[in-house]
Amino acid sequence: MNTDTNTVLQGTYCNSLTEYSRFITREVPVGHIPLGGNNPLRIQSMTTTNTMDTLATVEQSIRMVEAGCEYVRITAPSIKEAENLAAIKKELRSRGYDVPLIADIHFTPNAAEAAARIVEKVRINPGNYADKKRFNQLDYTSSEYEAELERIFQKFAPLVKVCKEYGTAMRIGTNHGSLSDRIMSYYGDTPRGMVESAMEFIRMCESLNYYNLVISMKASNPQVMVQAYRLLVATMQKEGMNYPLHLGVTEAGDGEDGRIKSAVGIGTLLEDGLGDTIRVSLTEDPEFEAPVAIALAKRYEERKVQMQFVVNEGNDAVNQDLAGSSMRLPEGFSPYEYQKRQSAELNTFIGGHQVPRVIIDLSAENLRDPGVLAAAGYNYSALLDKYNMGEQSVDFVYLADQRPSFTMPGNLKQLYDYTTWLKLDNKKNCHPLFTLSEYIEAGEKDPALNLVRISNSELQNGLFNQLLINNTLVFVLETDKEHGMADQRQFFFSLQEAGIAAPVVIRRKYGKQPLASGQHPGIEAPEQSLAVNGRPLMAVNAESDFQLYAATDAGALLVDGLGDGIWLDAPYISRKTVVSTAFGILQATRSRISKTEYISCPSCGRTLFDLQETTQMIRSRTSHLKGVKIGIMGCIVNGPGEMADADYGYVGTGPGKITLYRGKEVVKKNVNTEDALDELIEIIREDGNWVEG
Repeated sequence: MNTDTNTVLQGTYCNSLTEYSRFITREVPVGHIPLGGNNPLRIQSMTTTNTMDTLATVEQSIRMVEAGCEYVRITAPSIKEAENLAAIKKELRSRGYDVPLIADIHFTPNAAEAAARIVEKVRINPGNYADKKRFNQLDYTSSEYEAELERIFQKFAPLVKVCKEYGTAMRIGTNHGSLSDRIMSYYGDTPRGMVESAMEFIRMCESLNYYNLVISMKASNPQVMVQAYRLLVATMQKEGMNYPLHLGVTEAGDGEDGRIKSAVGIGTLLEDGLGDTIRVSLTEDPEFEAPVAIALAKRYEERKVQMQFVVNEGNDAVNQDLAGSSMRLPEGFSPYEYQKRQSAELNTFIGGHQVPRVIIDLSAENLRDPGVLAAAGYNYSALLDKYNMGEQSVDFVYLADQRPSFTMPGNLKQLYDYTTWLKLDNKKNCHPLFTLSEYIEAGEKDPALNLVRISNSELQNGLFNQLLINNTLVFVLETDKEHGMADQRQFFFSLQEAGIAAPVVIRRKYGKQPLASGQHPGIEAPEQSLAVNGRPLMAVNAESDFQLYAATDAGALLVDGLGDGIWLDAPYISRKTVVSTAFGILQATRSRISKTEYISCPSCGRTLFDLQETTQMIRSRTSHLKGVKIGIMGCIVNGPGEMADADYGYVGTGPGKITLYRGKEVVKKNVNTEDALDELIEIIREDGNWVEG
């Protein structure tokens, strides 16, 4: 591995850490709909039909456009599919749809060159375009490595020349799971390797005076994805580049999990002003993806603060001076690698090495019925007079001034407003929630845990200087700012600079009305879900928007190791959904694992089985395997590489045939589809990872 590439780049991945400031990129024409520059965030998705089925692909493309897609991507695994893109385009135009088309290419330069003469944009993957992935460890001298680059250049240059001649744009799309053996051997399985994989191809394009490029750094792990995009921007700036960014978490999965995982990755970058086009990869029909991307993008439509990145003709670029743009990072924090904030561990329960804790507000519920705790993960059996805990059982319930008339579970901690807590006769498992002034003035405090509500602005309050930091103090961090993630992040940075290690719970409120003067109103009241062909689009209602917003706001902090707990408030959302969202965010950020994780590709014309049906079948028999990661890939292009860090893989390798993996190792080849799930379970069982559901 080349350790010289691990240069630490400080503070150059976005314009500002404290204000919303969109990173302005080069404008790239894609047909009649340009992206980058000052254009809005563009929305796209990818067809799942067989590219040779012209009418099916056209019909699905139309559904995608009507759902909000501005670009439609279609796979072209060989030259025959690439050539059929002309028929698809002709039929779409005859029906009045002039949506720009993107050809998705893997392995086949001749297909890319044919497609580039037809469509408005081609996507190539540096990991398998004239390069190899066989999971071999290779050793290169510098001259041998340069010789490999020259070989790739000779294969790649003809495509660049076609794109220049036909005015076709290109996406250089690096995927974490499909880095070539050459890159893996030289840079390792790292965000740096992902960035260098793309940069090599960018430099080749610039050497040929071709600049209509869009870049992506996709991964199924949002942590890796976020770090790679940040490092890409920092690296491009060092070399005077500002190509637009295509954002996406690959193989995000389906349903709530897929939406939350996508929002953690995409939303984190959008919060810092990065991104020019979005594709949400769900294991669902593609028309269900666009509304999710639109919901993520719409939050930033009114955030107009921008810092220009001036680009001259050709490949010369001048980065505007970032002095005074609030880019200071605390010592020891790197946006390019994960490191959990070092907080104090209190009572072996919160902070330190403990998993982030979950708090739910039950103060408005009926506290005379123990059944109210079911939403919090505690199911009460009247017959046995006991509670059964689920994998997603919260750690605290906030009861404000209400007192339950039933006995609470012994391992569930209760939070009360300070004045009510004072009056409790039995304070076991009961802890106070203070305002800052209440805590400063309090004569009696809890000897175990004292939670103090605080905001970033209160750090400037003289009261904060009177705060006694001890081994019982937990901050509950709130914000009323529109750009609340950055506001809360600044609080963490200030604590780090001051050497304060108290645990911090991230609290976010989502209400139908502003909670304070000037506060962002959050999410509107529930509205009627949009439907396409009678099927509801899940991402245009209040519940889904809440999940996307919360995953962005809290996930963007947790993905950087900031936060010892999460507390989501949304009065109009069911408590059960609020709890599942909190645990989903922790799962997506790899902060706390509470369920099986499925790394499932979104399907395309290469897929060899029904991904949605298969994913649900596998989920129905394995969803109880807490912490196990299962990759479900429709073809050899997406597996095994795209499974990234999955423990087990289920990959289509031919009609009716499945190959099963343990990690990246093939265990059984060409298993009949009807036997494949049983065989997968047997492999899990052999490894000692199977438990009865």
